[in-house]
Amino acid sequence: MARQHWRTGAKEILRTASRHAFIAEARRYVPQLQSGDVVRGPSGVRAQAVARDGSLVDDFVLSIRGKIVHVRNAPSPAATASLAIAEHIVSKVVAEPAT
Repeated sequence: MARQHWRTGAKEILRTASRHAFIAEARRYVPQLQSGDVVRGPSGVRAQAVARDGSLVDDFVLSIRGKIVHVRNAPSPAATASLAIAEHIVSKVVAEPAT
């Protein structure tokens, strides 16, 4: 994965290390953004699922093993789509034969 996405990783490191680079990138979405509008905050970690071939998994992954349901890689849109995702999971669990 690192070999495949090294440019993206390098850009992320640059935006993390450089306030100027971060603001320049953010201005793509909010052109009026000024340096004084940005306040440093705590960082977080976002897990990212990776497929066996090294590609990034863009959606959530649902696995059912007996009576256990695993929902992995819920990207940020999962919060806004949580009810639709819940309906999808329930439909899969109901359709899956119990083992």
